[in-house]
Amino acid sequence: MKAKHYIYLVYNLIVTTLLFLIFSKQYNLTNFINALFYISLIYIVIGLFMYIKREGFFDGITFGFRRFWSVMSRNPDYLEEWKEKPLPSERKHEKFYRFIKFQGIALLIILVILMVIYYL
Repeated sequence: MKAKHYIYLVYNLIVTTLLFLIFSKQYNLTNFINALFYISLIYIVIGLFMYIKREGFFDGITFGFRRFWSVMSRNPDYLEEWKEKPLPSERKHEKFYRFIKFQGIALLIILVILMVIYYL
C-alpha cells in the first residue's frame, strides 16, 4: 500500500514539474517552489477538511438541519427518516484520508527542503 503512495507522490512531482514548465515565464527555483506550493495546498486543504469532518464538527449542524426540515416538512414520511441517516462523521473513508494526509505531508516536507535550499 505504501508503494502506491510513493508512486502517486512521484506523479504529483511530475505534474508539478509540468505545470512549472508550461506556465512559468522564468525557470528558477522560486517559481518551482510556488508551483509545488499550489499542488500541496490542494492536498492540505482537502486533508484538513476531512479531519474536521471526521472529528464531528459538522454533526450538530447536520442534525439541526435535518430536524428543522422534518419539522417544517408537510410530508409525514420525512419525520422519522432523519433519525436513521448517518451523520457526516460516521461516514469515514480511512484509506482516502490516509492517502491525502500522506501526499500533503510529503509534498510539504519537500517544499520546506526546497525553501531551505533556496534561502541558504
